[in-house]
Parts: sequence; C-alpha cells; structure tokens
Amino acid sequence: MRRISWCLVSVIAAVSFLPTQHAAAASVPLLEHIPPASIDADYDGLSDAVELAHGTDAHVSDTDGDGIADGDEVFFYSTDPLAADTDKDGVGDGEEVLKGLSPLDPNKTLKEVDTDDDGLSDALELVFGSNPSKTDSDGDGFSDGDEIENGYNPSSLDTKPLEKRIAVHIKTQKLGYYLGGVLLDETIVSTGLPSKPTPLGTYTITAKAPRAWSRSAKLWMPWWMNFTGKRAYAGVYALHELPEWPGGKKEGADHLGKPVSHGCIRLGIGTAKDLYDWTPIGTKVTITKD
Repeated sequence: MRRISWCLVSVIAAVSFLPTQHAAAASVPLLEHIPPASIDADYDGLSDAVELAHGTDAHVSDTDGDGIADGDEVFFYSTDPLAADTDKDGVGDGEEVLKGLSPLDPNKTLKEVDTDDDGLSDALELVFGSNPSKTDSDGDGFSDGDEIENGYNPSSLDTKPLEKRIAVHIKTQKLGYYLGGVLLDETIVSTGLPSKPTPLGTYTITAKAPRAWSRSAKLWMPWWMNFTGKRAYAGVYALHELPEWPGGKKEGADHLGKPVSHGCIRLGIGTAKDLYDWTPIGTKVTITKD
C-alpha cells in the first residue's frame, strides 16, 4: 500500500539546461535536455520528465511540503503537488488524510468520497491498499468495488477470497462486518433481554432462509441466518430482520439499540437483507459483552 511519505531518500542531482538564444523563450528548456522518462532523482514516484511537465521539483520528493510525495499526489490522491492545501480549507493535504478527511472536498470525510467512482470509498481504498484514483487497482478487469462486494482483495491478483466475519457487541448494541480483517461497516441491532440473553462466544452461520417462521413466537423472521456452536443449537439463535406478525406489522421497530429480543439478533429493514446477501454459509460470528 502506498502511504504518506514522512522520510524519503534524498538524492542530490543537478540537471542543467542551456539557455535559448531568445530571451522570451528562456524559461522553456530545449527538447534535447528533457530528462529521460526513466530517471526519478528524488524517488517520489514521478520521473524527472513528468516532474518537469507538472512543474514540481525533480530533486525534492514533496514539492509543496504537505507530507505527501509528489508521485502519490498525482497518481494516488489526485491532489495538487504544487499546493499544500488542495481544497483550500485551511488544513494541509497530508494532515487531512491522516485525520480521515478528504483533501479534495472541504465538507467530506474519506468515507464519504469515492474519487474514482468504483463503488469503494477512498477510506476503504486506503485500508485495502487499492488506489482511490484508479477504478481497477490490480488490473484484473474487475472494479475495486466489485471485488470487495464479492470478497476479493482489490489490490491483488490473488483469486482466494478474503475471510468474512461478523462481530456483535452487546454493550453498544452494534454489529460490525469485516472482510480480511477490515471493518466495512457497522449497524445498530437488538440483542436478547437480560432474562433471555444472546449467547456469548464464537459461532458459525450454518443455515439461511429468506423468510423463516417461529413456531414459539408465531412470527415471521425475514432474512434469517442461524448461527450455531457451543451454547447455540441449530435453529435456536439467528440474525434476522425485525420480525413480522402474520398481518404484516413489524415487531419492535423502535427497539433497535435496545436488548429486547428473546436471544436472536435483530437488524433493521434493508440492513438485514444486505447482510444476508453478503454472508455465505460458514461465516464466523463473534458475540462479546463490550
């Protein structure tokens, strides 16, 4: 993953341009003196020839001193290598990236920006090591967003899917879902009452149904995913959307964020289906007190 460069090798080099015979053209170097495209004297990711075209200093890796190497500004962050504060919001580009703010939009965070419109936020691109300015970072023919949607690493040609995991936190009543150890998103849930708690531990999704019937509660449970393991037997505990009465009324629409279920983990409308579609059989579910 390309990161903000805080310490780069300094290379001392000198490139001399012969003056032209015309004073008016003195600032334009003769073509035969343009540096070869393969030379990158300051190791900033931009060849000296490209630096010349951009107007950046070929002997200083971070021309504008914003904490981001010139090459990363041009090819990775799409920021201006000649302006320390691209979006002119009073905060330097490097500082904004470190704080999770967009260096391109003064009113948005990296989570809210998708510079290359590939379906993956700039924040997640940085975490996965993919390029926020390139739709298909690894050049495999699939956009970075599609790769994440299908469980693959957008910065690698490896065809092995990344591990998916779900984590439920009883204290905060939040559920997070992870891909390759990276938190993709969080949502509010409703876990079990103190008298009928959701069991703690690590479990596995072993069965799924778009719409399951609870014989004990006489309710429908949309987007039902049964998790089993020690203290969680088959068919007993599940993640599912807010349950429905046979007449269609939702049960506990105002209960999200509160532990009021009979042990299952309830999710909101829409969120439950998204998680259902994302989660394959065999996905690990970890439930903790925190």
